[in-house]
Amino acid sequence: MNLISEITFLLRKELTIELRQKYAIGGILLYVFSTIFIIYMSFNRIDKQTWNALFWIVVLFASVNAVAKSFVQESGNRQLYYYMLVNPSAIILSKIIYNVILLLLLSLLSFFAFSVVAENPVRNMGQFLSALFLGSMGLSIAITFVSAIAAKANNSSTLMAILSFPLVIPILLLLIKISSNAMGLMSDTAIRKDILSLLAIDCLLIAMAFVLFPFLWKD
Repeated sequence: MNLISEITFLLRKELTIELRQKYAIGGILLYVFSTIFIIYMSFNRIDKQTWNALFWIVVLFASVNAVAKSFVQESGNRQLYYYMLVNPSAIILSKIIYNVILLLLLSLLSFFAFSVVAENPVRNMGQFLSALFLGSMGLSIAITFVSAIAAKANNSSTLMAILSFPLVIPILLLLIKISSNAMGLMSDTAIRKDILSLLAIDCLLIAMAFVLFPFLWKD
C-alpha cells in the first residue's frame, strides 16, 4: 500500500476502535459537560477574561484526556504487528489526523456549551475560530508525539507531563492573546503575525513528528 492508502486504513481502524470503546469518548464528554456545568453553577456572571481563561482550560484538559491515550493504550504486540505492515510515517500521521478531528469537534462542542451557559463574548468570530482550529491542531500534534515517546517509557504518565509542558505553553499563550483580541479585550494590530506564528508552530511540530517518529518506532 502507498502512504495515503495506509493512512486511510489506519484512520478506519482508529474510528472502529473508538466506536467499540464508547466509554472513552463518553468519559471525555462527561468531563467537558460536567466542568461547564460546575462553572455555570459557581459563577453568577462570567466576565470576558474569566470566560477566556476557563474556556482554554477546558480545551486543554479535554485534549489531554482525548489525545494522550493514542500510543499509551497500544500493546507491544500490536505495535510490532503495525511495524511489519505499515510505514511508521503513516502511523503518526493517521494518529495526528484523527486526534485533530476529535479535538476540533470537542473544542467546538465546548464553545457551543459555553455560549449557552455563559453567553458568547466573541466579537470577531473569524479570529476566534482560526485560533480554535490552529490551537486544536497544535495541541493534538504535540500531545500525540509526546504520547508516542511516553509509550516507550515505564513511567509514561510522568513523562507525558514533563515533555508536554514546554510544547503546550507557547501554543496556549498565543491562543489566549488571539482570543482576547477576538473578544475585544485588547487591540493588537499584529494579530495576524500571532496567527502566522501559531500556524508556524503547528507546521514545525508536524514536521518534527514526521521526521523523528520513524527513529522512535524502530527502537
